[in-house]
Amino acid sequence: ETSPAPDTTMAMVIYALYLASFVLGFTSLIGVIIAYVYRGKGPVWLDEHYRYQIRTFWIGLLYGSIATLLTLILVGFPMLLALVVWFIVRCVKGFKGLQEKRAPSNVDSWLL
Repeated sequence: ETSPAPDTTMAMVIYALYLASFVLGFTSLIGVIIAYVYRGKGPVWLDEHYRYQIRTFWIGLLYGSIATLLTLILVGFPMLLALVVWFIVRCVKGFKGLQEKRAPSNVDSWLL
């Protein structure tokens, strides 16, 4: 007897909420709350997605705060652009990993 496939719906919703935050602003906060709620409730590879999502939120918040402060001396603007690219790439990598039913690579990385 095989076990049922884990439900990846909430992890996909979180990635979608993260991407929607570029338009709506607050949805990444909802996403990270959901990630904390679902963390530890599935197989290891799926749990790694929730961990990756939580890290993406907090690291993104840190990078965004630093870049915003640095906009005062104009250096922050390219950093904000790099942050947007970083955030999108992490979400796309996460979506791809979910479709392949595997954990995202480099979960502990501060980069990609």
